Formats: sequence, structure tokens, C-alpha cells
Amino acid sequence: MTESDQILRALDEASPLTSTEILERIDYQRSSRTLNRLLEKLVSKNLVERTGANRGTKYKLSRSYGILHSIDVEEYFTQDIDDRDIEDSFNHDLLRKELHEVDLFTAADLERLNTLQGIYQKNVSELTGEEYLKEIERLAIDLSWKSSQIEGNTYSLLETERLLKEKLTASGKDKDEAVMLLNHKDAIDFIVEHPEYLKELSIGRIEDIHSLLTKELGINRNLRSRRVGITGTNYRPLDNEFQIKEAFRDMCSLINAKKNVFEKSLIALVLISYIQGFMDGNKRTARITSNAILIANGYCPISFRTVDSIDYKKAMLVFYEKNNITAFKRIFIDQFEFAVKTYF
Repeated sequence: MTESDQILRALDEASPLTSTEILERIDYQRSSRTLNRLLEKLVSKNLVERTGANRGTKYKLSRSYGILHSIDVEEYFTQDIDDRDIEDSFNHDLLRKELHEVDLFTAADLERLNTLQGIYQKNVSELTGEEYLKEIERLAIDLSWKSSQIEGNTYSLLETERLLKEKLTASGKDKDEAVMLLNHKDAIDFIVEHPEYLKELSIGRIEDIHSLLTKELGINRNLRSRRVGITGTNYRPLDNEFQIKEAFRDMCSLINAKKNVFEKSLIALVLISYIQGFMDGNKRTARITSNAILIANGYCPISFRTVDSIDYKKAMLVFYEKNNITAFKRIFIDQFEFAVKTYF
């Protein structure tokens, strides 16, 4: 256990504590000055809150600790599905209160993201309209492929490119796999052609994106009225159509109220999947809506091309079960960097 983990465990057991009281509770051989530096680092990461001043300074776990503290994903999944300690029911406070009060990105995160966004803006400003659309098409092919692969689609990237560019299906593949890929391309083309469409989120507009992604796949349109389950977890999504609609309204209000575009995009990515508002196609809708928010605000879209599908699913399950966003945030930041450096 790291020194930071020991501090967090001490604060979890009793809060608030002075630095002296923390030092008495942990196995720590360094100076109080070094301890104070570690505490300040935890404060900067939004994991710990500081109150008081001078000798009266005390520390406690922040409100955002549950959402933002680091979880070892591989260690977490060494536990059997029935042995994991989870939030098995839907957390309404997450949408109505907790995510309103949290800064999801640290100062260091935002410095990295904003630097990348600056590079993107500079590069795009030097492209002609035709060159920009060519790069968007390249990204759209990669996004269609990876988003579909996460859902179990077996088309390769080369087969996907052939399908989307030449409308040639791969031999031996199910027709629905081709339809899924073509639907992705249609949805991406729509948000590129109508960049303002999801600048302000609404239930109806998210339903429109879902309809584009699921047409001709035998999936019910609009928010569901029947129960669904999720493979690989004991988390139970809402099963009441009125609560589902209410959760979507809360989510839209939360995202529309956020000022930071990266937070808007990340929250859409995890919450549309968490609510599971549709009978099928939730994660697909989340990825395209997340990208629509980036595009609507002049930010670089994300293809997710290099993310491992299993890592993506594990990060999502951690959010379902612990309401913890750190694994997904790492994926988001890394994929934003990949997109800026690869396409533009």
C-alpha cells in the first residue's frame, strides 16, 4: 500500500484529522513536512479537503473521493462477480448532486487536455475544408469499427473501410454487422453536418442519435419501458419508464450546466451507458453523443481506436458498480491525445 493510500485509509476510518493525527495512524517513517506535501497533492487531486489554518488545519476525504479515487481495475476483477462490494442499484444522487459538485479533471489533467486542444485548433486552422473532411472520414471509419467491435462486431478495420467506402460487405459475416457499421457512419456524418445539434442536450435529440445507430436492427426506438439486465455485473439499471425519463432529464440538466467541454463529453459517455435508457445500443449512443458534444464545441472528436475492448468494458463496469470514473477518465484522456496526434 502506498503512502497516499495509507493516508486515504486513515481518513476513511476517522475524519477530520490533523496531519499529526494522520502521522500517528499510518506506517510512515518520513518527516511531517514530507507528509504535508503528500496531503497537498491529495488536495490538488480533489481526493482530500482541507479546513482551518495553521495548527488548526484538518483533513478529510472530499465529497468526490468515491468518484475520483484510484482503483486498480485488474485487482478489482480478481474478485468473483458475487463477491464484489458494489452499488447494486441506481444512484440518483450521482446525477442530482454528486457530479454537480465535482471537478472530474485535475489541474494537471486539464493542462494536458487544453494543450492538446490547442494543437488540434492550430492544425485544423491550416487545413482546407476538403482536407478537414478527409481527416474526419478517416476518424469516422476508425470510430465506426472500434465502437462496433466493442459490441461484438467481427469486421476487421480493413473490411470496415471497404464497406463504408465502397459498400462492399465482407464474406461470411452477418448482415446485421454491416448494418451496425453503416449506421455508425450515418450517425457520425449527421453530427458533422449538423454540429450544433447536440450543443444543448435533450432527451429527444439523444433519442434521434440512438435511432440513427439502431435502424434496421430490430431494436425498439426511444426510451425503454421494459426491464433490462447487464451481463457481467450485479448492478441493476432502473426498470421504471418514468424514472428512466427522469434520470435522462437529470443527466441533460447536469451536462448542460457544466462549463467544461471535456467534463460534458466524459459525463455523457458514462451516464448514457449507466442509465441504460434503451433496450439496446446504449454504449454506442454514448460514444456518438460524447463525440457530438466535442464537435459542437469545436473540440477534437475521439475514435477510441487503440482502446482495448475488454479494458473499455471493465472501466464501464467499475463505474456501474462503484460510481468511480478514474479508469474511464484515463481512457478518455489517452484517446483524446491519440486522436489529436493521429488525425489532425
